[in-house]
Amino acid sequence: MRSTLKAGIGIGALITLIVIAVLGGRAPTIASALPAANPTSTSSPSPMVESSAPVEVAPEVATGVAARVRKIPDRQWRRIVSTGTWRPECPVGRLELRRIELNYRTFDGEVKRGQLVAHEDSVEDLVEIFSALFEAGFPIERMKPVERYEGEVLRSLQENNTSAFNCRKAGQINALVKDSPHANGRAVDINPVQNPWRDPRCDCWQPGREFAKVKDGPGVIRKGSLPVQLFEERGWVWQNIKVPDYMHFDTGYPSQDRNVEGERDRES
Repeated sequence: MRSTLKAGIGIGALITLIVIAVLGGRAPTIASALPAANPTSTSSPSPMVESSAPVEVAPEVATGVAARVRKIPDRQWRRIVSTGTWRPECPVGRLELRRIELNYRTFDGEVKRGQLVAHEDSVEDLVEIFSALFEAGFPIERMKPVERYEGEVLRSLQENNTSAFNCRKAGQINALVKDSPHANGRAVDINPVQNPWRDPRCDCWQPGREFAKVKDGPGVIRKGSLPVQLFEERGWVWQNIKVPDYMHFDTGYPSQDRNVEGERDRES
């Protein structure tokens, strides 16, 4: 009886040990399959998940003159021709002319985009000069090609418009067409209202006399002023006529082809 009991106890103990061993072996396996709780996890979101929030784009800010030089577009050239700003007898044509697009500062401190039409051998000087004027804060009222005024010089001057090329019509020109710096695209008039000229044909100030006696001020060009310095440094001539013509700069009269590199080599 005792032997039987011992045997039963021995068998029961053995079964218990086996069950405990089996369950004990499984417990780590089950636990290891469950993710550990971590409420403060800083792991990055899945790269496959894309945010639907809109992307903010910084507004474009004008920096410097941001000059662009290009050939005269078809539409603009048609307007130049239709307004008589260019005619067959003019000394240069579309092949030699370029459009300069650049920023300028107004008298109100705004930055606006303007255009000049000039000879291809003068655009580098003009970009450098107007860049320096922009950085110095020199104001310009407006800057449009003269075909916007039907090629009418006086209209452009009265609007205080800064412009370059204009093969002026009969009655508006004060020089032979082939020699004219403006007709050759090698001249520029800046802020005509603040910088008028004395027209010998009427013995009057054009476009008006309001600033004729003014010595300095915003946008004013007089002896020793920054525009005069910048143009003369590059071999341009201020006024270049026997009467006051404060607005006007050109590369010489009569206007001739320029070897820009050669001129700069001689100056240095």
